[in-house]
Amino acid sequence: MIWRGAAAASFAFGCLVLAVPACGRARTLEVGSGHPFAKLSQAAAAAAPGDRILISPGQYFDCAVLSVDGLTVEGVGDAGSVVLTDKTCQGKALLITTGRGITVANLTLTRARVPDGNGAGIRAEGGNLTVDGVRFINNQDGILTNDNASMALLIRNSRFDHNGVCQAACSHAIYAGRIASLTVQHSVFRNTRDGHDVKSRAARTEVTDCDIADGPDGTASYLIDVSNGGAVVVRGNTLEKGPLAGNHTAAIAIGMEGVEQATPEIIVTGNRFTNDGDYRTAFVDNVTATEATLRNNVLHGAVDPLKGDGTTR
Repeated sequence: MIWRGAAAASFAFGCLVLAVPACGRARTLEVGSGHPFAKLSQAAAAAAPGDRILISPGQYFDCAVLSVDGLTVEGVGDAGSVVLTDKTCQGKALLITTGRGITVANLTLTRARVPDGNGAGIRAEGGNLTVDGVRFINNQDGILTNDNASMALLIRNSRFDHNGVCQAACSHAIYAGRIASLTVQHSVFRNTRDGHDVKSRAARTEVTDCDIADGPDGTASYLIDVSNGGAVVVRGNTLEKGPLAGNHTAAIAIGMEGVEQATPEIIVTGNRFTNDGDYRTAFVDNVTATEATLRNNVLHGAVDPLKGDGTTR
């Protein structure tokens, strides 16, 4: 069902005719030239729980707060067809999610800047969030979350390119605060600047089947930084530190800012890591007292497999 008016429309589905979605049925709200809403922010303000917002191809100088539960925001076409750029809401982000169970898909989010230095493509402040097929290009933070012990953040099939900056504090391609879980799957990271590709304070962090590389120009610090402990699974990834990496210590760092939560397991398996720099680095630097289990990883260049407690095989 397509909602055809920016003002409330009337629908009849065998029950009362209402000026709101009838009988609890979700609507599809269309954004773009020739559609009921010119901007995502207008559709987001009109949305009800469970609605779907479809954005037509184009470049939108707009930002939006996604505040209703169960909302899906999706671009039409591939991720490069719908671009949200340059404008931030509340001095924070292109998209701010405050509702629960939101999905953001098939968009490009680019050029988020704020005076605090942590302007994000997405600022996640609500409940569970799924990010699927989204490109984060040239933002201070790609994704930044608040602390929320019940939030699960799932990122899949996405690309992070030229994100990160270190000014008064560092921003990153992904920065998960103290949340329940961070899961990153089938995603690509390139040319992160100064900060980390994945920084997580989550109780559980899983990074699987991703391609994370500095390349010749990236200046990232760690590829994966699990700052305060927590369960860690890093599996099936292709990882690379480049010649301009800002931190030569390690590719994967665990507990570097103090262990503040239970760390029941550290599993690093089936990864391929290359050090392309003229320095020696550790593949995993584990500061926690939990033994890291490293197995079936393939390492190239000047690399020490493990620093700290654990086993390799």
